[in-house]
Amino acid sequence: MHDSSKPEVPHESAILSDYIAGAHRHELPADVSLKTKHHILDTLAAILSGSRLRAGRLGAAYVAQTGGKPEATVIGTSLVVPAVSAALANGMAGHADETDDSHLVGRFHPGCGIVPAALAIAEQQDRSGQDLLRAVALGYDIGARTTMSLGFSRPDTARHSTHSLGPAFGAAAAAAALLRFDSTRVRHVLSYSAQQASGIPFWQRDKEHVEKAFDFGGMGARNGVAAATMVAAGFSAVDDPFSGKHNLFTAFGENPVPARLIEDLGSRFEIMRASIKKWCVGSPIQAVLDATVTLIETHGIKADDVRRVLITMPDDRIHIVDSRTMPDVCVQHLAALALVDGTVTFESCHDQDRMNDPAILAIRRLIELVPSAELTIATPARQAIVEIETTGGRHLRHHAKAVRGTPENPMDGSEIEAKALDLVVPIIGEERGRTLVETVLRLDQLPKVSGLRPLLSA
Repeated sequence: MHDSSKPEVPHESAILSDYIAGAHRHELPADVSLKTKHHILDTLAAILSGSRLRAGRLGAAYVAQTGGKPEATVIGTSLVVPAVSAALANGMAGHADETDDSHLVGRFHPGCGIVPAALAIAEQQDRSGQDLLRAVALGYDIGARTTMSLGFSRPDTARHSTHSLGPAFGAAAAAAALLRFDSTRVRHVLSYSAQQASGIPFWQRDKEHVEKAFDFGGMGARNGVAAATMVAAGFSAVDDPFSGKHNLFTAFGENPVPARLIEDLGSRFEIMRASIKKWCVGSPIQAVLDATVTLIETHGIKADDVRRVLITMPDDRIHIVDSRTMPDVCVQHLAALALVDGTVTFESCHDQDRMNDPAILAIRRLIELVPSAELTIATPARQAIVEIETTGGRHLRHHAKAVRGTPENPMDGSEIEAKALDLVVPIIGEERGRTLVETVLRLDQLPKVSGLRPLLSA
């Protein structure tokens, strides 16, 4: 018999909360498990390298002042702090630059928000590596589906930032799963997540990558963990934030499709559609560097050979990287840097002084940026065309279609491991770096996530 005293939960919310509540029992397919390990490794490398950049240093210094129960590691330091604080600091370090992963369809950087949240709660609750893997994969599923269900318009016209919303709901789902919440408490976590939902795209005006690191990583990680730990402390909440007169869709949606929250849940794993960057630079610049370095390597181009450079990019994202003050998100600077040096490295594309290098400035003056509506709708997305006119009269052109590191052109395991080692060895040394890689690749065999702590502290 139907119990009329209990309100009926709408279809989408019931399925979503049941799925999150049961996620710790979901067996991940082998390919999903491996890709999740790669994204965790890539994110930990981003956090370690970011711990030495301005946003990472500020995040760690901030949580060091707040005190509290030692529950989780601030990566790259000797600090052990409350889970909420660790999530904030590690999230900021994870997006202290542009090293971390991205999800094109969901339009957010999942790893920098979801992995710190999951890691903090996994440490607090003394969970296994397998638990962490399942929680992270779940976080990508929920974060991506949340932003997709809101039906946002083009990145250059959207009123709210998917880069803040996706990580918040992904982090909350991962934390709720690790806390072993039932469906009712999962919905309460999602209610607190909805109340904390925020994000305005003026992060594009950030000149130091500090607020951007908070907006993309730290805020979502912190808010997701806060939502989950408040419910763990006994906080009650509205039973469903996705329906009723006022809800997430009425507050944030542009062309909302609530059914996307649960579309193919359990069969389509969003981590399989996430990208690991080859280049430690802003996502819209990946194709530009693919094309530029291909021309350099194929034709032996050097800076002295260049007479003119034409870079054609999608018109909905070109504003994000056009003449920016930060070297790792300035497309003209990075293309010029590649032509002067022959390639770009983590060190070179984060060297602020190189922005004033006369050799690079000379090449920058030869670069013209062209927006293209055709590339905006092209498949796969984020394509770029680089054309170089040489002083010898040659006209060279390369159209980068499937960006290296995307699902259409993925990096193999050895490339991902090499990238991670390049980022972490300067922080933790060669031996610990290699042990970290090996441990993450065997994460499903790790009895306690706390076993990572000696490899992540400094």
